Amino acid sequence: MARATGKSEAVYERLKGDIESLRLRPGAKLSEVQLGEELGASRTPVREAIRRLARDGLVDFVPGEVARVAPISLGGVRALFEFRMLLEPRAAASVATAGAADERVLVPFRELLERLEEFDASFRALDAAAQVRSYQKFYDISEGFDQAVIAACRNPYLARTIRDLRGQTVRLRHLSHSGPRRMLTSLEEHRAMLKAIALGDAQAAEAACRHHLAQTLQALIDSLTSQDLTLGADVQVDVAG
Repeated sequence: MARATGKSEAVYERLKGDIESLRLRPGAKLSEVQLGEELGASRTPVREAIRRLARDGLVDFVPGEVARVAPISLGGVRALFEFRMLLEPRAAASVATAGAADERVLVPFRELLERLEEFDASFRALDAAAQVRSYQKFYDISEGFDQAVIAACRNPYLARTIRDLRGQTVRLRHLSHSGPRRMLTSLEEHRAMLKAIALGDAQAAEAACRHHLAQTLQALIDSLTSQDLTLGADVQVDVAG
């Protein structure tokens, strides 16, 4: 049983990464047999991994068909961000308030702000092609910020709900940064959030987070309307390599 669980975890992490990075496109069918052959796993761990991804909201089960990568739609994105705007600004304010009372809470945010400033300086010095290749460094900082907010949030129900949405939000990250200009804008938005929290300013942290989410939503709408990602048409699955 432990061996199967370990294999299921490996398959889950692989498929989750491919879905979040859009290597597996929205609407792509997920055949247990095909995936098992390509990933060197039996059908049981593949099935377990797919069920976990379905609980994460990253996979749909279509009646009479195999599982597929959940489509991304404008309506779904708007609904997600409407929910996020209820949660995340409040969490940012909560963390800033906690930090004002206990400076130890602010340590990871100050460290992330330093990393962000270093990235900003190096990013602006690169040409356009090199900037695109460096996006992952910014994603790591952004993910670090999100995880730090979850860890420092004093409301466990709020923190858990935000954490449970991470699979959806990470997948959309690659669509929201459609070019270096948006990357720089997002960088400024994260700087504002980090500075507000580092200063223990709850009102500013809440406002900065709400502004960031609104800007990200608009970037996603622009990206989705220019790409064919909202359809659930058959897509050839390729997870090799």
